[in-house]
Amino acid sequence: MHRNNKELIVVGDRVLVRVEEGEERTNVGLYLPPTAMDNQAVQGGRIVATGPGTPMPDPSATSEEPWREPLRSTRFVPMQAEPGDYALFFRKAAVEITFEKERYLVVPQAAILALVRE
Repeated sequence: MHRNNKELIVVGDRVLVRVEEGEERTNVGLYLPPTAMDNQAVQGGRIVATGPGTPMPDPSATSEEPWREPLRSTRFVPMQAEPGDYALFFRKAAVEITFEKERYLVVPQAAILALVRE
Protein backbone atom coordinates (compact mmCIF):
# COMPACT_ATOMS: atom_id res chain seq x y z
CA MET A 1 0.00 0.00 0.00
CA HIS A 2 1.44 3.37 -1.01
CA ARG A 3 0.77 6.64 0.76
CA ASN A 4 2.79 9.90 0.76
CA ASN A 5 5.86 8.35 -0.93
CA LYS A 6 5.92 5.54 1.64
CA GLU A 7 5.08 1.89 1.13
CA LEU A 8 3.54 -0.36 3.77
CA ILE A 9 4.38 -4.00 3.02
CA VAL A 10 2.35 -6.75 4.66
CA VAL A 11 4.43 -9.87 5.28
CA GLY A 12 3.64 -13.56 5.61
CA ASP A 13 0.06 -14.74 5.97
CA ARG A 14 -1.32 -11.47 7.32
CA VAL A 15 -3.82 -8.97 5.97
CA LEU A 16 -4.15 -5.22 6.48
CA VAL A 17 -7.72 -4.24 7.36
CA ARG A 18 -9.40 -0.83 7.40
CA VAL A 19 -11.70 -1.10 10.41
CA GLU A 20 -15.45 -0.73 10.20
CA GLU A 21 -16.61 0.76 13.48
CA GLY A 22 -19.17 -1.12 15.55
CA GLU A 23 -22.53 -1.25 13.87
CA GLU A 24 -25.03 -4.05 14.21
CA ARG A 25 -25.27 -4.54 10.48
CA THR A 26 -22.13 -4.20 8.40
CA ASN A 27 -21.96 -2.34 5.10
CA VAL A 28 -22.02 -5.66 3.24
CA GLY A 29 -25.17 -6.83 5.04
CA LEU A 30 -23.75 -9.17 7.67
CA TYR A 31 -25.50 -9.05 11.05
CA LEU A 32 -23.28 -9.04 14.14
CA PRO A 33 -25.12 -10.11 17.33
CA PRO A 34 -24.97 -7.79 20.36
CA THR A 35 -22.81 -10.27 22.30
CA ALA A 36 -20.12 -10.08 19.62
CA MET A 37 -20.40 -6.29 19.57
CA ASP A 38 -20.25 -5.81 23.35
CA ASN A 39 -17.01 -7.60 24.03
CA GLN A 40 -15.63 -6.94 20.53
CA ALA A 41 -14.89 -10.63 20.05
CA VAL A 42 -15.70 -10.34 16.35
CA GLN A 43 -15.03 -7.34 14.13
CA GLY A 44 -15.27 -6.60 10.46
CA GLY A 45 -13.44 -4.45 7.96
CA ARG A 46 -12.30 -4.03 4.39
CA ILE A 47 -9.01 -5.67 3.38
CA VAL A 48 -6.58 -3.11 2.00
CA ALA A 49 -3.51 -5.30 1.40
CA THR A 50 -2.35 -8.88 1.89
CA GLY A 51 0.99 -10.55 2.43
CA PRO A 52 2.33 -13.13 -0.02
CA GLY A 53 1.19 -16.10 2.09
CA THR A 54 2.92 -18.75 4.16
CA PRO A 55 6.43 -19.53 2.91
CA MET A 56 7.00 -23.15 1.90
CA PRO A 57 10.27 -24.80 2.94
CA ASP A 58 12.76 -25.51 0.22
CA PRO A 59 12.97 -29.31 -0.22
CA SER A 60 16.63 -29.03 -1.19
CA ALA A 61 17.40 -27.43 2.21
CA THR A 62 17.74 -30.94 3.67
CA SER A 63 20.50 -31.73 1.22
CA GLU A 64 23.64 -33.46 2.40
CA GLU A 65 25.63 -30.54 0.99
CA PRO A 66 24.76 -27.51 3.19
CA TRP A 67 27.17 -25.23 1.28
CA ARG A 68 25.17 -25.68 -1.91
CA GLU A 69 23.29 -22.57 -3.04
CA PRO A 70 19.50 -22.95 -3.31
CA LEU A 71 18.41 -23.09 -6.94
CA ARG A 72 14.88 -21.73 -6.59
CA SER A 73 13.25 -18.65 -5.16
CA THR A 74 10.91 -18.79 -2.18
CA ARG A 75 7.44 -20.16 -2.88
CA PHE A 76 4.35 -19.30 -0.87
CA VAL A 77 1.04 -20.99 -0.07
CA PRO A 78 -1.32 -18.40 -1.60
CA MET A 79 -3.65 -16.27 0.50
CA GLN A 80 -7.38 -16.86 0.36
CA ALA A 81 -8.12 -13.22 1.25
CA GLU A 82 -7.75 -10.54 -1.43
CA PRO A 83 -7.68 -6.74 -1.32
CA GLY A 84 -11.24 -5.42 -1.53
CA ASP A 85 -12.77 -8.36 0.37
CA TYR A 86 -14.78 -7.69 3.51
CA ALA A 87 -13.37 -9.77 6.38
CA LEU A 88 -15.04 -10.86 9.61
CA PHE A 89 -12.29 -11.75 12.11
CA PHE A 90 -11.43 -12.37 15.77
CA ARG A 91 -10.53 -8.99 17.28
CA LYS A 92 -8.13 -10.47 19.87
CA ALA A 93 -5.82 -11.77 17.14
CA ALA A 94 -5.49 -8.34 15.48
CA VAL A 95 -2.71 -5.81 16.07
CA GLU A 96 -3.62 -2.14 15.71
CA ILE A 97 -1.23 0.13 13.81
CA THR A 98 -1.31 3.71 12.56
CA PHE A 99 0.17 4.45 9.14
CA GLU A 100 0.21 8.00 7.84
CA LYS A 101 -2.41 9.06 10.43
CA GLU A 102 -4.87 6.28 9.51
CA ARG A 103 -5.78 3.39 11.79
CA TYR A 104 -5.50 -0.19 10.51
CA LEU A 105 -5.48 -3.69 11.93
CA VAL A 106 -2.99 -6.38 10.95
CA VAL A 107 -4.80 -9.72 11.14
CA PRO A 108 -3.39 -13.21 10.59
CA GLN A 109 -5.30 -15.15 7.95
CA ALA A 110 -6.04 -17.88 10.52
CA ALA A 111 -8.10 -15.37 12.56
CA ILE A 112 -10.45 -14.59 9.65
CA LEU A 113 -13.83 -16.25 10.06
CA ALA A 114 -15.46 -15.29 6.76
CA LEU A 115 -14.86 -13.25 3.62
CA VAL A 116 -17.40 -11.40 1.50
CA ARG A 117 -16.27 -10.82 -2.07
CA GLU A 118 -18.19 -8.79 -4.66
